Amino acid sequence: MSPTATADRSGRCTFLGAGPGDPGLLTLRAVEVLASADILIADPLTAAAVRTHCPEGVQVRTPAGPDGESATATDIGGWGDAASLAKLVADAVQAGKHVVRTVDGDPGLDGRAAEEMLCCAKAGLAFEVIPGVAQSVGVPAYAGVPLRGSNGADVRFVDGAALVAGALVDLGAPETTLVVRTTLGQLPATAAALVTHGRKPDAALCATLSGTTTRQRTFTATLATIAAELKAARVLPSPVSAPVDPATSVIAVVGEQVAHRSSHSWFETKPLFGWNVLVPRTKEQATGLSEQLRSYGAVPQEVPTIAVEPPRTPQQMERAIKGLVTGRYEWIAFTSVNAVRAVREKFEEYGLDARAFAGIKVAAVGETTAQALVDFGVKPDLVPSGEQSAAGLLEDWPPYDPVFDPIDRVLLPRADIATETLVAGLVELGWEVDDVTAYRTVRASPPPAETREAIKGGGFDAVLFTSSSTVRNLVGIAGKPHNVTIIACIGPATAKTAEEHGLRVDVMAPAPSASALAQALADFGAGRRDAATSAGEPVYRPSERRPGSRRKAR
Repeated sequence: MSPTATADRSGRCTFLGAGPGDPGLLTLRAVEVLASADILIADPLTAAAVRTHCPEGVQVRTPAGPDGESATATDIGGWGDAASLAKLVADAVQAGKHVVRTVDGDPGLDGRAAEEMLCCAKAGLAFEVIPGVAQSVGVPAYAGVPLRGSNGADVRFVDGAALVAGALVDLGAPETTLVVRTTLGQLPATAAALVTHGRKPDAALCATLSGTTTRQRTFTATLATIAAELKAARVLPSPVSAPVDPATSVIAVVGEQVAHRSSHSWFETKPLFGWNVLVPRTKEQATGLSEQLRSYGAVPQEVPTIAVEPPRTPQQMERAIKGLVTGRYEWIAFTSVNAVRAVREKFEEYGLDARAFAGIKVAAVGETTAQALVDFGVKPDLVPSGEQSAAGLLEDWPPYDPVFDPIDRVLLPRADIATETLVAGLVELGWEVDDVTAYRTVRASPPPAETREAIKGGGFDAVLFTSSSTVRNLVGIAGKPHNVTIIACIGPATAKTAEEHGLRVDVMAPAPSASALAQALADFGAGRRDAATSAGEPVYRPSERRPGSRRKAR
């Protein structure tokens, strides 16, 4: 009897391409399929990214390493060879499970998925294949090397290991572009083998490590000089530095198309490419800022410096919510996402929803707070047209007019330590203000030891301070950032606090907004990169301190 004879008809298996490394390369169909996965069998490079698209209770497996242990942390262990995986899939499918097998690249070209599919077919297991971006195609694109030019020259894909082992490989005509899959340790031998097979020693070559990720690194040389280039860059073993793992995967391109890299490189030339940037906010608060940093090539890491707790006495908020429902207020003003969350939680506690805002004008201090309201089902009537702050909100706030405003009262739910700027300004405009403590802010718990060490030891390239309290709290819970870390501040007051804590401020936002701060850091990074390039020097991230080097005071 075949394994599928008694299988639950709802069970199925999908082989899915997850891209070479960039999680943004997942297709829409891939995201749709991952949402219904019961068991995720994932190659390690993209495992974390694809898991975010799976249901919360998904079971995860990753490949078993040479010692039999799973290569990365998993829920239910790893697997061994293709036959073992086929049995794992068969058991799960017969139990009615949806198994999704993700490949770091494309299932038909990368890894051992083709062998695994054959085993499933022999076992009588039906499966679906969702293509992805193959490593041999995606990595050169991210390195800025178009594989086919206007001359229409052929493109051939070469297995470097087979070439080094002495296999007979047809490399095509001399003008054929070669895309070679190899490892860092085998790259010099692969280049030598290409010369042995007839390629000229001065043929242009570019080799890319960790392609499509923010750790991507590309070396341009010739077949004859690539070994010396890698040694000079201290990538291969040398007496003064530890080498990169020689098993690191490399995609190399050989041919005339390599010349286009100087003009087509778009990924590694981003202003903050590969920078680890510390954002002292929660993930929810930092969403827009972190996305902006990623667009500049950075790797943001959010570290909360404050924690939000309910007010010590809830009576104020209870009266405020009652007032909203009974028509006591003409306006309600939200000065933070936390304020929106506090009111929303109270609404849910009393069985209310966004309809309770009917007839009340709603103001938000900025776009992030406005988006939190939209997510709640409330469209703000007023968002500052200029500076996104209490002062900016007051610039656009209308004065009280007894003819047009039937009620003269504003509800202001906010933190216990908020400043009085908005209250004083509204009173000056003729409004009565119910200033209500909606939540308390307390210093957050210290981050994990690894993060604290990175902060103090120079593991971060930059830190963004969006207020004086973020400076004080970060230093209090994690210590002072290392002197190689670029310090960026949202305004003069925040910069003054940073300097009082012994930090040298490198970047100041031209306007008091998180977006302007991120842009200012990107401009700083671009200037730093351009200066190094003009001087003919390698472009280092601030955390990549060369032995004996120190950051000079400005």
